[in-house]
Amino acid sequence: MTKQTYLHDKHVNLGAKMVDFAGWHMPVQYTSIIDEHKTVRENAGLFDVSHMGELFVTGKDSTEFLNGLVPQNIKKLDYEKAVYCQLTNKNGGLTDDLIIYKIGINNYLIICNASRVDEDLNWLENNTRGFDVNIDNVSHKYSLLAVQGPKACLILQKMGLDINQSSFTIKPAAIAGIKVLVSRTGYTGEDGFEILTENEHAEYLWDKILDDGKEFGIKPIGLGARDTLRLEAALHLYGNDLDKNTTPIEAGLSWSIPKDKTDDYVGKDVILNQIQNGTEKKLIGLKMADKSVARHEYEVYYNGEKVGVITSGAPSPMLNANIALAYVKNIKEICTGATVQVMIREKFHDALVVKRPFIEKRNSVKF
Repeated sequence: MTKQTYLHDKHVNLGAKMVDFAGWHMPVQYTSIIDEHKTVRENAGLFDVSHMGELFVTGKDSTEFLNGLVPQNIKKLDYEKAVYCQLTNKNGGLTDDLIIYKIGINNYLIICNASRVDEDLNWLENNTRGFDVNIDNVSHKYSLLAVQGPKACLILQKMGLDINQSSFTIKPAAIAGIKVLVSRTGYTGEDGFEILTENEHAEYLWDKILDDGKEFGIKPIGLGARDTLRLEAALHLYGNDLDKNTTPIEAGLSWSIPKDKTDDYVGKDVILNQIQNGTEKKLIGLKMADKSVARHEYEVYYNGEKVGVITSGAPSPMLNANIALAYVKNIKEICTGATVQVMIREKFHDALVVKRPFIEKRNSVKF
């Protein structure tokens, strides 16, 4: 049975086009993807991302437990800080990518992908042997609202939020008199906040944010624009750009892997070997030379040889061009400035290899 968030009826009443996504009935767009995309880039947008999973990990061994499951060093994670992580398997591939927040002593919040909640929970629980740790799946108890865009801080400041909060931090707060957890994170490449609230307050907060944000041009945003926004920022989507057979190094996530972590973690030998010796495939960014769109699983060719496959592709409203991510053979000739071909309806279409992200990200804020 398809699940519904607590805001489902709000989306329907706003005239959203609803689709099934990762087992949830979600809004894909309210007006148009281009309009909603530009709203987030220029003003602010409100997303219902309550389909994402929330797991609390507690217990005296919770730090050691998590530290052995991800490449990132959880021992170095400070109170009220967050870190982007990969949940790796024994082959270095990805069970999921997620964000871990430290919200107290031996108290962590994990936000995971909607399609991976059950798999993540199973993987975590299967690795608890010998650890004093508790894992609580609270996904059904909470709603998650994201306010993203250059005017996001103005809207939440108007609502009484102290916005003196750096990127990748999380703090307890009160918005419109409701106790929430607010993180300065997002999935758009823009500055913004994600608000975790108990379900009973979700509808009120949704309406309040839209009402208080009117003067700043806020609009509700669907999954369609969320996808084009994250693609412009070259942010990965699990199931497209990441999977159990792809390592963080192959995915271009070496920047997130600490080289000085001495503790063991699942898949460490494979990942460190790839850092030292390279990989057979790599992720690249493409800009199509014509108006064709490179879609997921389209084949990529170089000098007449099949060298890879498109993982994500869509029009870029800000570049007025079609862009894509692709895995290709890790050969030096396929580099920035090179031209490859994408097979679309049995015809070759040229694409230029370009740097990622496709646009400048504006989500780094420090205090």
